[in-house]
Amino acid sequence: MPKKNPKETISKSQEPILVDFYADWCGPCQTMNPIIEDVLEELGGSIKLLKLNVDKNPQLSQQFGVRSIPHYILFKKGKILWRKGGIITKRDLEKALKGFV
Repeated sequence: MPKKNPKETISKSQEPILVDFYADWCGPCQTMNPIIEDVLEELGGSIKLLKLNVDKNPQLSQQFGVRSIPHYILFKKGKILWRKGGIITKRDLEKALKGFV
């Protein structure tokens, strides 16, 4: 099965999609993984997750102005609904995303 083009996934997604800009070497990114999974699960899967490795997708990262990781951007139909860089607590993430489901 061909891998979907992430840019296409972002622009065509009818439901909110949270893009997690990360890198394998990024410690804070790994810290955030279980938090993101928990929050998205608690929101009942109404927000999809797209993990985007900045080392493998430098153009896309640049296009969205991602200068540091972890960085999270919530899209719907290609429009940015919300964005946040750095570590975020589970409570804050939940509060932020709840408004979009």
